Amino acid sequence: MTIPRRRRPTLAVATAAVSLLALAGCAAPDASSAEAYTDWDQVLEDARGQTVQLWMYGGDDQGNAYVDDVLAPAVAEYGVTLERVPVTDTRDALNRVFTELQAGRDDGSVDLVWVNGDNFRTGKEAGAWRCGWTGLLPSMANTDPDDPLLQSDFGTPVDGCEAAWHKAQFTLVYDAAAVPDPPTTLAGVLDWAAAHPGRFTYPAPPDFTGSVFVREVLASVSGGADAVPTAFSQDAYDELTPALWDRLASLAPNLWRGGDTYPANESELGQLFADRQIDMTMTYGPATLTGLVADGTYPADTRVLTLEEGTVGNASFLGLPVNSDAAAGAMVVADVALSAEQQAKKAEPDVWGQFPVLDLGALSAEDRALFDALPSSPVVPSYDVLSRNAHGELAAEWVPALDDGWRQNVLSR
Repeated sequence: MTIPRRRRPTLAVATAAVSLLALAGCAAPDASSAEAYTDWDQVLEDARGQTVQLWMYGGDDQGNAYVDDVLAPAVAEYGVTLERVPVTDTRDALNRVFTELQAGRDDGSVDLVWVNGDNFRTGKEAGAWRCGWTGLLPSMANTDPDDPLLQSDFGTPVDGCEAAWHKAQFTLVYDAAAVPDPPTTLAGVLDWAAAHPGRFTYPAPPDFTGSVFVREVLASVSGGADAVPTAFSQDAYDELTPALWDRLASLAPNLWRGGDTYPANESELGQLFADRQIDMTMTYGPATLTGLVADGTYPADTRVLTLEEGTVGNASFLGLPVNSDAAAGAMVVADVALSAEQQAKKAEPDVWGQFPVLDLGALSAEDRALFDALPSSPVVPSYDVLSRNAHGELAAEWVPALDDGWRQNVLSR
């Protein structure tokens, strides 16, 4: 389903806002009201026999298969049953948490959420996440305590309210047969798109890939990522976004279908690229490109476009709602997911291809060997190359403001 111009705000956004307002007016359970664990052996004992429901975006086939076929059997060894609950938007999981908290339920049906960014911030402000638990996870010892991507989630301090799961790097992708002389900056990409009508587009915000593309353009038209303050302020928004909206609005007529419609998400964008209707695509998960080229879905000449100014990098996490009735089991799942074995397995391109959050230099020789054995890709450079000159995410408050601004100033023009 593509997104036409003049689209109204999604029901999910409206529902989330209503749920948050309602929650703010009632007494939500405090994390301290849940059993506070101080001993990992007690966690393991209590977890045995529990069923953990992991709510996560269900549109990624590789991610679904990894959780079902790799992670679930691993946690089963601890007597924990892991059930994946697919959602189309992380807000759906957050809405369920809000609804159950509002009803005073201490036996919540959401035990873990694959989350980051604005959804994490919203839940933290509402007191919906259990905090201070991640330091108890044995696998946390293999992460870098000074890694900024793990300490701050879109400008919101993590504070032990979510356990790191994997890293991501926003990546532009092109068909080298169609684009033999690719641009090397984002400004050049936009100029290329204007000069090749119909061969470029991007997903409509609030899709997370479309949203980050808009933020990348904001950095580009502002003179670089350092010119955009991380913390949101209305003054900064008012000063910087007119150039952004002008650039995107002027580009729109040269997009696929004249900018009259936009892909709804990264999957639809990727399908356009696979069908050769466009010559560039974009993703937060570039490791999946290897398999898409190998099986013929993407053109044989698919290449990663590394930009001189770098791109946004971030991490995603597992959040534990404060009213989960399987908190111990959820902690076990998060710990196993953070183990060297699972991080290495998840990094395999034909498994999921997600970048690890571990400090590889701090691992034992045996654990480091798991990552050294990962196959190199003929399509995707190493994470070190992809993340060169990377910049961090803006504060989460920027995201809904820019999403709304895009609808008003670009989609409706």
